[in-house]
Amino acid sequence: MPPYPLPRPGLAERLGTSFRETVGGLPAAFWWLWLSTLVNRLGGFVVTFLALYLTLDRHFSPAFAGLVASLYGLGGSVASVAGGVLADRIGRRPTLLAASVGTAVATLALGLVHPAWAIAAAAAVVGFTSNAGRPAVSAIMADLVPPADRVRAYSLNYWAINIGFAFSAAAAGLIAAHGYLLLFVGDAATTLLCAVVVFARVPETRPETRPESGPERAPGARGAAPADGGPGAPRVGLGAVLRNPVFMAFVGLTFLTGCVDGQGSIALPIVMGRNGFSPTDYGLVVSLNGVLIVLLQIPLTRLVEGRNRAAMLGAASLLTGCGFGLTAFAGAAWFYALTVTVWTAGEMLRVPAGMAIVAELSPVHARGRYQGVYSLAWTGASFIAPLMAGLLLTAGGGDAVWLTCTVLGAVTAAGFVRLLRGRTPELVRTHVATAAPVPVNADATTVAAS
Repeated sequence: MPPYPLPRPGLAERLGTSFRETVGGLPAAFWWLWLSTLVNRLGGFVVTFLALYLTLDRHFSPAFAGLVASLYGLGGSVASVAGGVLADRIGRRPTLLAASVGTAVATLALGLVHPAWAIAAAAAVVGFTSNAGRPAVSAIMADLVPPADRVRAYSLNYWAINIGFAFSAAAAGLIAAHGYLLLFVGDAATTLLCAVVVFARVPETRPETRPESGPERAPGARGAAPADGGPGAPRVGLGAVLRNPVFMAFVGLTFLTGCVDGQGSIALPIVMGRNGFSPTDYGLVVSLNGVLIVLLQIPLTRLVEGRNRAAMLGAASLLTGCGFGLTAFAGAAWFYALTVTVWTAGEMLRVPAGMAIVAELSPVHARGRYQGVYSLAWTGASFIAPLMAGLLLTAGGGDAVWLTCTVLGAVTAAGFVRLLRGRTPELVRTHVATAAPVPVNADATTVAAS
């Protein structure tokens, strides 16, 4: 021991060390994928302002705007499964590139067409193309990042999504003041830039070998089986995914949490409006969700890294349910902001942990399919949540919504703990192990933060 006490590191030094430990050690290809996600979300103007564009600029009815939003969601639901299958069959990179280019073209078309039927059709296509690449992104991260780092990697990606959303939501209002067409042009341009980043820097990561048992082996290793779809390779079809009881139960619980989450953008503004609050009040309150995620997602990830994921998901569901349940007692803007803070904490815990668990539940050569079916839980919830809010608000008012959210939060918390307890780190028996990332080319070499 030194004869004198060592000086404590200063705040700046501690923050620097924490930052390096958070972002260090991840593959370079992951950071290029992260950058492409950030660029894409920075220009995500259209979805946020689509209803305003249709009702204010194009003078369509709110009912038609709702129909267009539903068709967008329908396209996304189909894409969740189709994109996952394509990511496994033709590769992650081609699927992501095709989805990005298709989204750019369809977004621009949506801003240029005038007949109602053409707008509805274009919205469905945008919903499909913009969601078709998401399973590929999740599969690439699962391919590149070892299991121990996946929660951290998915947290960083989720952080990028929310940084982009916060910026685009603020910028879209300013851009729209100069013409809504600029929103569509800007969205299409950033989506194309995302495709350029993927094309230039993100490698194909789809595994080219498939061991029948034991650890993953590098391409060309003795005893390795051919790739998915190759001669002698056991195929994991969509039916096998749907017959996986543990995974489908996990998807079902995620669907229920998605129905609760949806009330933040459906029931909450209606209830606040009925209580005399303005749209500006609601905007400020709900914007706290994105601000908290941008500020706290990384520190929270550091705090919970390595902890039991069943407990994390259980706590997240309770926080989400209780956060919405507290809304029943809200009478002032600060109290509404408090409820948003509580359910946002649940969201920050749940999303990265859930993505990591899906990666661990997925056999290597079916990661795209698994991620696609998992995404279907969220797109399916986007259909049911509005119906749920409408029926409950009509039958029992806001209190019925918040009580239902509390009950669903408790049910899903118990469900996650019951389903996952004792199953980590090997959540389900698969034909492959997920102890190491799939080797890729030199672009995926590990880098540390400087």
